[in-house]
Amino acid sequence: MIVEASGVFQSLASNAKEKETIASLLRELCSSFVCLLFFLQRATMESLGIRQESLFYKYVKITAVVSLYWAVSISMVFVNKYLLGGSSGQDKDAPLFVTWFQCLVTVASCVLLGQGSKVFPKLITFPEVGHLDKNKVRQVLPLTFMFVGMITLNNLCLKYVGVAFYYVGRSLTTVFNVIFTYILLGQKTSMPAIACCAVIIGGFFLGVDQENEAGSLSVLGVIFGVLASAFVSLNAIFTKKVLPSVDSSVSLLSYYNNALACFVFLPLIVLAGEVPAVVNLLSAGWNYWTMMVLGGLFGFAIGYVTGLQIQVTSPLTHNISGTAKACAQTVLATWWYSEAKAVLWWMSNMIVLGGSMAYTRVKQLEMKANHNAAKESSCEDGSDLKKEDGVKV
Repeated sequence: MIVEASGVFQSLASNAKEKETIASLLRELCSSFVCLLFFLQRATMESLGIRQESLFYKYVKITAVVSLYWAVSISMVFVNKYLLGGSSGQDKDAPLFVTWFQCLVTVASCVLLGQGSKVFPKLITFPEVGHLDKNKVRQVLPLTFMFVGMITLNNLCLKYVGVAFYYVGRSLTTVFNVIFTYILLGQKTSMPAIACCAVIIGGFFLGVDQENEAGSLSVLGVIFGVLASAFVSLNAIFTKKVLPSVDSSVSLLSYYNNALACFVFLPLIVLAGEVPAVVNLLSAGWNYWTMMVLGGLFGFAIGYVTGLQIQVTSPLTHNISGTAKACAQTVLATWWYSEAKAVLWWMSNMIVLGGSMAYTRVKQLEMKANHNAAKESSCEDGSDLKKEDGVKV
C-alpha cells in the first residue's frame, strides 16, 4: 500500500530527480508514522502504570504527538487535493463521492476498533459500535447535517483553490465563531478579541487580492471557503450541545456522525449528477483506490491525534501547533507545486496567522482572568460564611 501511494505521489513531480526525492521522503514519512503510532501506544499504556514519567520522557512524548498531528494533518490535505483534482470538470470528477467514501472508511475503522476493544481490552479502548440507537440518531441528526456541510464545503474549497491558499481561504472560522456564539448563545466578545478578528479579515481580503493579482483566484473556491468556515463554526457549537446525548464520547459521536452522513450523501451524489463519474471511478487502478482508503484513514486519524495533542499539551498549545502547522503546510505546498508568490501574498498569510495566534492568546488570558475572579469570589463567600458561623457561636 505504501509503495503504491508513493507511486501516485511521484506522478505529481516535474522531473526524475524530484520524483526520487519525494518518494524517499514519503517512505520516511510512512515509516515514521508507524513508529510514532507504536511509541504512542506504548507511552499510553506505560502512563497508566504506577511509574512516574521523567521530564525527558514527557518532552519526547509531546514531541512525538505534535509530530504525528502535523504528519496526519498535512498528509490528509495533500491526499485530498490529489483525489479531488482541479477545478476543471472531468469524467471522474466526483467530490461528493470521495467525501462519502471517506465517511465509509471512518465507519469501518470505528467498527474494527470496537471489535478490537473486545478482543484486546487492555490494548484498545473504544466504545461498542455497530448499531444505531433511534433516540441517539434523532438527537445527532441535526449535527450530522452541519457535519456533512462542513466536510463537503472543505473538500470543495480544496478542489478549487491551491493547497498554499487553502488555509487563508478557510481563515474566517474564528470570525464566524464570534458571530455565531453571539447569535446562538448570546455570548459577547471582548474588544481585543474583535480587534484580532479584524486583523484576520484584513489578511483574508489581502490574500484574495493577491491570488487575483497572480491570476490564480477561484471565486467559487473562495465562496466555498467562506461557507466552510461558517459550517466549521456551527459544527463546533452543535457538537457541544449534542455530545451529552452520546454519553460525552467523542468516538461514539464520530461513529454516529459518519454513519448518518453515509446515508445523507447518497441522494446528494445522485442530485449532483456524479453517478456517471462514480461508474468511471470503479475502473480506476489500485493506485487511486489506495489513495482513497488512505484519505479515509487520515480523516479518521485526525480526530484521534487532535484529541491526543490537546490531552498531552493544552488547548492553547494545540491552537498554536495548528497555526504553525498551517504555516509549514503553506511553505511545503509552494515548493511541492513550484509556485512563486509575491511578498504581499506571504504577508497576507502572516497577517492571518498572527491574528489567529493573537486571538488564541487573548481568549486564554480572558479565561484565566475569569477563573481567578471566580476563585476569589468563592474564597470571599467562604470567609463570609465562617464569619457568620463565628457570630452564631
